[in-house]
Amino acid sequence: MWMMVLFDLPVGTPDERKIATNFRKLLLEAGFEMSQFSVYLRFVGERDKINRHLRWLERNLPAKGKVSVLFFTDRQFAESMFFQNQKIEETPDIPEQLVLF
Repeated sequence: MWMMVLFDLPVGTPDERKIATNFRKLLLEAGFEMSQFSVYLRFVGERDKINRHLRWLERNLPAKGKVSVLFFTDRQFAESMFFQNQKIEETPDIPEQLVLF
């Protein structure tokens, strides 16, 4: 499963910009990749791990603004298309899962 976080946060004051920047940094530190400035993607693995990621996100939501979360299966995500400068980009690869013994 893939998790996509989309957000629209207020940035009218210096304090609001700082909160929005900190939220972006938090997503990056949590393993998300920036797809667009307010769109972040993360491979979350199996469906049973979704709730853990949602709880983490709920604990770290900014007080103001709108945050949306979408989930995609690997197959659905693989069929997605990404364009930049009128050229198609390759879909990001599914990260390798580490097995520790």
